[in-house]
Amino acid sequence: MHSYLPLKRSLQKLFILLSITVLSDYCYGQKTTYNQFWNEIQFTRTLNEKWSAELDLANSFSSTESSSNLFENNVQRSFRFWGNYYLTPRWKTSAFVAYYDNKDVPEIGQFKSPEWRFALQGTYYFHKIGYSLTTRMRLELRHIRDENLEYENVLRYRQQIKYLKPLNSKVLRKGVIYAIASDEIFLKSGTKVTGESFFDRNRFNIGAGYLFNDDIQLELTYANEYLPRNNGDQIVNAASLTLTFNNLYKNVRKKLSHKNDPPVTKEDE
Repeated sequence: MHSYLPLKRSLQKLFILLSITVLSDYCYGQKTTYNQFWNEIQFTRTLNEKWSAELDLANSFSSTESSSNLFENNVQRSFRFWGNYYLTPRWKTSAFVAYYDNKDVPEIGQFKSPEWRFALQGTYYFHKIGYSLTTRMRLELRHIRDENLEYENVLRYRQQIKYLKPLNSKVLRKGVIYAIASDEIFLKSGTKVTGESFFDRNRFNIGAGYLFNDDIQLELTYANEYLPRNNGDQIVNAASLTLTFNNLYKNVRKKLSHKNDPPVTKEDE
């Protein structure tokens, strides 16, 4: 019974905040819609049974009000370095430090705002036969530069619930295609650089992934973001591509070492 309490609480929070999002959507008349493309490469490395490390490299492109081309402008580049600790089979705790290079793109109302970001995260796994469900809680400290070239600190809380289901197998393994869907809310402290509103955005994500093997996987998803802003709401429709490599260096080194092994010959009987 107690194992379902985190899910119930997460769903209740999600329902309440989604309701706020919908009501806000009706309250604001002016909206701007952008088409974007997000791509990310993730490199993970298992250190031992409890610890793993991860490096994420990401790039984002966006359309403008005058052009629907989602590759019109490069709007952001970033890197994140993670440390993950598996507390129990159901709980994973994580922390990261990241740098975001937010480009100067006046066409979408974005000024150059480099940012350092630090975060603590907890992920809870509901292990089920045939599908998996996770809920993720993240607290971020954003140290970001404003238009006056001064840095502000922004606290942001993110709550996500995610559903994953293998389509051609009951478990995730080589050659399996899986469907994914998630919804995430963003709540933040009010500042000049990010606006005074408490509710930052809602992000809905749906798509599919493919496991080439246990160490390489690809995900292609569609993301819809709703961002309430004082000068007009924003809607972002984004195509997202994520490529993940697990233990890449270790696997490459292992293959190269096998190539250097002497050929095996069958001894005469």
